[in-house]
Amino acid sequence: MSGIIKSRIRTLLTKYSVFLVALLMVAPLAQAQPANPDNMPLGRQAVEIVDGKYPATYFPNTEILGADEMRITALGTGMPNQTRAAVSISYLVELGNGDKFLFDTGSGMLANLFSLRPDFSKLDKVFASHLHVDHVGDFMALHIASWLSGRYTPIHLYGPTGSKPELGTKAFVEGMQKGYAWDIATRSGALPDAGGLIKVHEFDYLQENVIVYQENGVTIRSWPAIHSLDGAVSFGLEWNGLKYVFGGDTYPNNWYIEYAKNADVASHEAFLPPKALAAYFGWSMAQATYVSTRIHTEPQAFGKVMSQIKPRLAVGYHSVQSPENNAAIMDGVRKTYDGPLALARDLTVINVTKDIIRVRMATVDEYVLPPNVTKAYLDAPRSDDKSPSKIILDGKWKGYTPPPMPKKQ
Repeated sequence: MSGIIKSRIRTLLTKYSVFLVALLMVAPLAQAQPANPDNMPLGRQAVEIVDGKYPATYFPNTEILGADEMRITALGTGMPNQTRAAVSISYLVELGNGDKFLFDTGSGMLANLFSLRPDFSKLDKVFASHLHVDHVGDFMALHIASWLSGRYTPIHLYGPTGSKPELGTKAFVEGMQKGYAWDIATRSGALPDAGGLIKVHEFDYLQENVIVYQENGVTIRSWPAIHSLDGAVSFGLEWNGLKYVFGGDTYPNNWYIEYAKNADVASHEAFLPPKALAAYFGWSMAQATYVSTRIHTEPQAFGKVMSQIKPRLAVGYHSVQSPENNAAIMDGVRKTYDGPLALARDLTVINVTKDIIRVRMATVDEYVLPPNVTKAYLDAPRSDDKSPSKIILDGKWKGYTPPPMPKKQ
């Protein structure tokens, strides 16, 4: 090889090396994608959060969740008589290992969940704190909608027994399946058969801090709550040295004080104080005081609970969103608690690592298309399509002829 050729090769290599160094300096190395990444919406590319510098607003499907990170999104924080700004209770927890969990599915939460355009093939685990409609009212809507939108395996519902069998989670699901029998029967075949199944995991509501779920490094425990009747519970999720506690609805109780300790994020209802509750519903002070301070947890009591357990972040919810009501709640909490606090609104987003907790709001489209489905969903087994009887089919109007059916791929 001539000296001239060798010189040119050395020059090219030098220029290429300088280019690589410059590229690395201006573009930090991307975080390794998880082994089982989410199915992202078309045209959307998530990026790594660098040095803990989160954007002020969370835009769904734009951020890679860190391998050691937890993201908690409030899908509903309001009351049974929900508003557009505050639907009933639900929280989504996403982990850096790819797992996703729903805690409660109160009425109205589904629209907020869909606005995030999640990978529904991974949303198959629901934990119910109790069976009030503002905590499970959207369960069957979620079951059907997620089945339509990418879930091709059974949905799993973990929930407590009641003081009588007919007041437990199994009875709730059996009743829902009877009520939705026509709906489920018509969709089976067109949709993956297994996606139409509901698997119930009912556990004893009296058990104290006992494991109700353990898989893939995630442990979820339950303990009793005090709310209306026997059968309400709270949950604690532990993963990768992080702990999230979901209180459900409850009067302040010894179990929460004991088992919510060492929580990174502890959510617990911070209900309207009696005066504000009476004004909102038009109730007498006696009725408002009973509901606020005997069935639920009013703000000063919430503050006392959080002062005992001292979480990295206390999260209050289950209120009527208005400036005056939020002010009343904050005033009450701050009389008894001076630690880190967030009063959650719908679509509040909390990112949690061992070093950082960041609270933001999500920005979503009012009108958003369903998420894309996976190849596994398209290939999942389906039985035959359903059809009405001959007497109904004979009622077809002869003035319309549908286009020919395409051949099946």
